Amino acid sequence: MSEYIHKDHNVTVLLYHMVFPAKYRRVVFDDQVELVLKETCLGIESRYEIKFLEIGTDRDHVHFLVRSVPTYSVTKIVTMIKSITAREVFKRCPQVRKKLWGGEFWTDGYFASTVGRHGDEKKIGSYVQNQGQEYQQHYFQPGLF
Repeated sequence: MSEYIHKDHNVTVLLYHMVFPAKYRRVVFDDQVELVLKETCLGIESRYEIKFLEIGTDRDHVHFLVRSVPTYSVTKIVTMIKSITAREVFKRCPQVRKKLWGGEFWTDGYFASTVGRHGDEKKIGSYVQNQGQEYQQHYFQPGLF
């Protein structure tokens, strides 16, 4: 079970399953891009009140299981993750920009769902792991599932 986040006036456990497709659904997630993505997300954790419980890629999209605080809306979390990760991937993996014709890294759309709506963390973690054809887990917080 996730830890409760204790603030001055509230106690929360907000978990989101998010899916971000790469622009044009291009297959851009190789080992180097996946490493940059993981390192960048862990850097985001150290600067913002976001905790990545799981990060996984599946050829042309990424699944995240994220815990955050109520002061961050889903849109703010998505925007933060997309903008910072895209900037770092383009900076550290210049070959990706060619695959995407010099454009954006992520599509404009995304999928986001709260964990509580469809089941507990274990079910969502299992769902994320069983998505797609070539799912690869790149980060996992041990003891959560």
